[in-house]
Amino acid sequence: MPWQSSNSSRESGSNKDDASSRRPVSWADSLNSIDWQHYKDPRNWIPTVLVTTLVVVSLHFHRSYLRRIPGAAYFQPNFFRKRSVFGQVTSVGDGDNFHLFHTPGGRLAGWGWLRRVPDKRSELKNKTIPIRLAGIDAPEGAHFGRPAQPFSTDALAWLTNYILGRRVRAKVYRRDQYDRVVATVYIRRFLFRRDVGLEMLKNGLATTYEAKTGVEFGGLEEEYRAAEALAKAKKRGIWSGKPEHFESPREYKNRMTALEEAQNKTKP
Repeated sequence: MPWQSSNSSRESGSNKDDASSRRPVSWADSLNSIDWQHYKDPRNWIPTVLVTTLVVVSLHFHRSYLRRIPGAAYFQPNFFRKRSVFGQVTSVGDGDNFHLFHTPGGRLAGWGWLRRVPDKRSELKNKTIPIRLAGIDAPEGAHFGRPAQPFSTDALAWLTNYILGRRVRAKVYRRDQYDRVVATVYIRRFLFRRDVGLEMLKNGLATTYEAKTGVEFGGLEEEYRAAEALAKAKKRGIWSGKPEHFESPREYKNRMTALEEAQNKTKP
């Protein structure tokens, strides 16, 4: 019957086509079969390159400038001495240290009008950076059974009134032994930028830092010592008493440490 032979021939041709399609193709043949002209056209690859570059740059910018730093432990070593952090002061612990809630980008990034800075202690837990003012030492308050130094409450009250709840910029140098970030801190007052540590020295509420190691001035040591000398000459704050009765914060800490060591030796 004729139709059977026709089907047989078609099946035979189909088998041949399948066999030819399954033949291995060399690497050179596959490359030659690609239409490279499609990739040479700038209209096809330039948009992809631009989008990829924009994504990579945006991620880098966010990681470097817009990512919030929740605590001292999150600072990378290459951040110190090169960068600063901007934020709001949430608490003042002593005459020369406070806690900062980092608000990267400031108002431009929505802080204060789109993004809220927490104000409750429970909300701020483990979310602030402890800052130690660089280059100065304020009178010691009552800590660990030690009595307070004269003018310690004055220094604390002044610093609290000056910076609490306000936005400041801290130029960071390093972390100290108490896991605080040592920094020179600036604040805007009446359109002028003020160095907080320098202002305390001018008001006679701190001395320049006297420790033999770990001192940081950020290149401002001469200016700090000049401000201290002027406050001393004008008998401001801690310098208002008789010179023979004066005890600096460093001398006070050394005396207290020696006294405690002597008491421990006499214990049975």
